[in-house]
Amino acid sequence: MNLEMTFDDFKSKTMKDKPDQKPNGKKAKGLHFLSSRWWCPAAVTLGILCLGLLVTLILLAMQLSQVSNLLKQQQANLTHQEIILEGQILAQQQAEKTSQESERELKKTIETLTQKLDEKSKKQMELHHQNLNLQEALRKAANFSGHCPQDWLWHEENCYLFSSGPFNWEKSQENCLSLDAQMLIINSTEDLEFIQQASAHSNFPFWMGLSLRKPSSSWLWEDGSPLMPHLFRLQGPVSHVYPSGSCAYLQRGAVFADNCILSAFTICQKKANLLRAP
Repeated sequence: MNLEMTFDDFKSKTMKDKPDQKPNGKKAKGLHFLSSRWWCPAAVTLGILCLGLLVTLILLAMQLSQVSNLLKQQQANLTHQEIILEGQILAQQQAEKTSQESERELKKTIETLTQKLDEKSKKQMELHHQNLNLQEALRKAANFSGHCPQDWLWHEENCYLFSSGPFNWEKSQENCLSLDAQMLIINSTEDLEFIQQASAHSNFPFWMGLSLRKPSSSWLWEDGSPLMPHLFRLQGPVSHVYPSGSCAYLQRGAVFADNCILSAFTICQKKANLLRAP
């Protein structure tokens, strides 16, 4: 009897010492979950998911960094290309500006050359008309007669011919000799006035038969006679002697000295066929 009471009392006391046991006989939820057999796999799965998420975030961060670096590089390339393009545009603009300036200068040069060419053409035309007027005046001169060949001009004892082409002094001398004549010689003021009047219609220079061959010598006519100082004043480099000699030419009534190799027209002279009384 006592033994049974003792076991019942021990059982009752043991039941009272279990605080987690609820009156309805159910355990606490937390302890129940911890004691569940699914807890460990769930924790492992959750850890794997977290680790995968972390790795994914790291990979995304690395890709984002690479994309950011690539964008920066592309931006730098674009900036460099923009700088190069701006430089090319500036260079092209400068080239166009230089081309326009060169074109303007070329136009000015062309206009200047055209103007000079027109002036030269007008001058040549004027000289041509003057030559024609001179030839016409020579034909209509009152002192032209049968004492001289055709196209020769007669004055006192001589006939004079104004050549139609320019040559140097020696060639002009040869042309006069081929016509059985010599180059112009002036021995009097009357002869000088006649020649000045006959050549007044032209601006052309005309060689005369007067030359200086040596620095120590004097100006001599083609027949060897010296120049008379009272007839006219010789202008230009009078005392200078060129390698080919210094020769005199008549132009617009004045007499000048210059290099004999220059080209000029010529005045030839020869005796007239005067009629003599029987």
